Amino acid sequence: MSLFSEQEQERIREAIAQAERSTSGEIRIFVEKTCKDNAYERAVHFFNKLGMAKTKLRNGVLIYLATEDHQFAIIGDAGINKLVPENFWQTTKDLMLRHFKTGEMAEGIIAGIHEAGQQLKTFFPSVANDTNELSNDIAFGDDE
Repeated sequence: MSLFSEQEQERIREAIAQAERSTSGEIRIFVEKTCKDNAYERAVHFFNKLGMAKTKLRNGVLIYLATEDHQFAIIGDAGINKLVPENFWQTTKDLMLRHFKTGEMAEGIIAGIHEAGQQLKTFFPSVANDTNELSNDIAFGDDE
């Protein structure tokens, strides 16, 4: 059984679409049960595997979760990292963690997506003729 119901997955996809309406940034979610390395290293691995460094403005964001190991990370591409202050994603992580601690996984992800979109639009506002460069579907690891 998947961590998220079809309805929750649809709500997450819609949250991504809504967040991306106000920014040229791209947001993806990757979920697996266990984390074979530390969460940041796994996030980097899947960021590359999902082709997220191929966006035109290098402004992709990956939210990575390992559900059974209770680990997660948020990483941004080079275009974001050269513009934002250190610990840029900490407020987003804190917001998500409050939901995760009460077992609200989907709500935590949706809150994180919303917050990421708000933060991204400061540095990467929506542009005319913006195209969705990355899928809004949740990517699941082999063990999901």
